[in-house]
Amino acid sequence: MELSLPAMGEARDLNARLTKPVGSLGVLEDLGVRLAGIAGSCPPPPPEPAAVAVFAGDHGVVAQGVTPWPQEVTGQMVATFCSGGAAVNALADQVGARLVVVDVGVAGDLHPDPRLLDRKVARGTRDLAVGPAMSVEEARAAWDVGATVAGDLVAGGARLLVTGDMGIGNTTPSAALVAVLAGGRPADCTGRGTGIDDATLARKRAVVSAAVDRARPAVGPWEVLAGVGGLEIAALAGFVAAGARARVPVVVDGVVTLAAVLVAEAVEPGAVNACVAGHRSTEPAASAALEHLGLRPLLDLDLRLGEGSGACLAVPLVQAAARLLREMSTFDAAGVTEKQT
Repeated sequence: MELSLPAMGEARDLNARLTKPVGSLGVLEDLGVRLAGIAGSCPPPPPEPAAVAVFAGDHGVVAQGVTPWPQEVTGQMVATFCSGGAAVNALADQVGARLVVVDVGVAGDLHPDPRLLDRKVARGTRDLAVGPAMSVEEARAAWDVGATVAGDLVAGGARLLVTGDMGIGNTTPSAALVAVLAGGRPADCTGRGTGIDDATLARKRAVVSAAVDRARPAVGPWEVLAGVGGLEIAALAGFVAAGARARVPVVVDGVVTLAAVLVAEAVEPGAVNACVAGHRSTEPAASAALEHLGLRPLLDLDLRLGEGSGACLAVPLVQAAARLLREMSTFDAAGVTEKQT
């Protein structure tokens, strides 16, 4: 997706004529211009209602001791999302966003729930420390799940898509993907995730480093994704790409979804143009991905939960940026005297 340069130019011109000093709304002005570029119109349409999609999947790499959390927590947290008791539930409700939860690769069986979409491609990935995490066919199938979910949400009226993830151990494949696709050093891209100790961090760094060495000779992004990625990451990449094709802004969460944006951009160049970075995760790979993608995060609150929590918090800012362009008066219309030059 290419940003509309004419619409962005109109938005910049409009910002200069609104009843405020030029540039006084800072990043919100830049964000409004970006929203105009995504939509191809100025002022941009209201980015509401919002819809949050949390994609869940398990990871075989947990067998390497890269996290103290047992794998069954993934399924337990999915059940918590469905019952309304997780952080993302509270934050989605706060911003009036619809929440859907998608099982694209949870290892266990999940109870049916109205909020849960059963789109399981496989029962988790294989251990990326000893071989490819999944086949290219599985990666493509998971991508298609995410793309379909995005398309259905947009068809149902969503005008702002919000990314979320759940998967015990998923900061390990995320670090590997960022190192390969953004060109970072594996050790620099590998963080403490849920708060691991030094010994676990050393194991995790060794696993990521070995996986990156194996993945870097891959012939293309699909092979990289299959080699060191995750099912929920593949689904998120498809979700982002489909949002971009629909010209609907996508608010990106933390390191897992940023890894997915790197994949989406590698497969469909221009997908990143639809993205708004909700926040800066404390995971080091998040900053590396943000820099590589050229995205400026709206919030920096030392978050590292995932689920879409940071992205949900940024939703009101995205909506405010569009509202300012749509509802503020110009100097001429308001009869306000402009600054003398």
